[in-house]
Amino acid sequence: MSIIDLKNITHYYGEKAVIQDLSLKIEPKLLTCLLGGTGSGKTTILRLIAGLDIPKRGQISIQDKIVTQSQKAIIPPHQRELGFIFQDLALWPHFTVYKNIAFGLEERKEKDIKNKVFKMLDFFGLREHANKYPHQLSGGQKQLVAISRSLILEPKILLMDEPLSNLDVKLKRKILGHIKNLKQEFDLTIVFVTHDHNEAFAIADRIVVLNEGKIELSGTVEQIRKSENVFVKSFLGL
Repeated sequence: MSIIDLKNITHYYGEKAVIQDLSLKIEPKLLTCLLGGTGSGKTTILRLIAGLDIPKRGQISIQDKIVTQSQKAIIPPHQRELGFIFQDLALWPHFTVYKNIAFGLEERKEKDIKNKVFKMLDFFGLREHANKYPHQLSGGQKQLVAISRSLILEPKILLMDEPLSNLDVKLKRKILGHIKNLKQEFDLTIVFVTHDHNEAFAIADRIVVLNEGKIELSGTVEQIRKSENVFVKSFLGL
């Protein structure tokens, strides 16, 4: 049973088809990596799932509810129970760490907001940085703030778009460790976009290799490693 189901999705940017009749099922409570190079369609798929873009053709279902069909958004982005971490993190520069994480909780009681935010700060070891601004943080700390903010509304699904692209190797390992733990700690389904097969191999339960808007291969880390698919072997440098 899938938690996200894309059926026969086609999407254009201008006159260029960036997704071509793609069907994909994302299994619940797994970490699925969408792996591919520039122009493979991996980020577009995230945006379509989130409702930030609407496909030209096809249907998208989330948790057995049709959210997009026939070029119409049936369920808007804010009602899809999704968390989204953008590549540029999109932190509010004039908000403190605390306020960045609390953003979206305005209608809650102050005590409830405080409890939820400090629980998140403690989980990621950020309590001492609560009153700092984004420009005062390291790259890794900013990443953890972005993750915290995306989880504060308790989504069922977390979408992550190249979240480690601007970090050095040491920080990548640290953040990858946190991401691996998220699935169990927050009972999440995670869809993780990357161009780096080493990142995918380190954390994925399942990998979907994309090439020019189509699925080239899908499987476990071991299945991808052992594949004789010509494109996959070339992409992995094997």
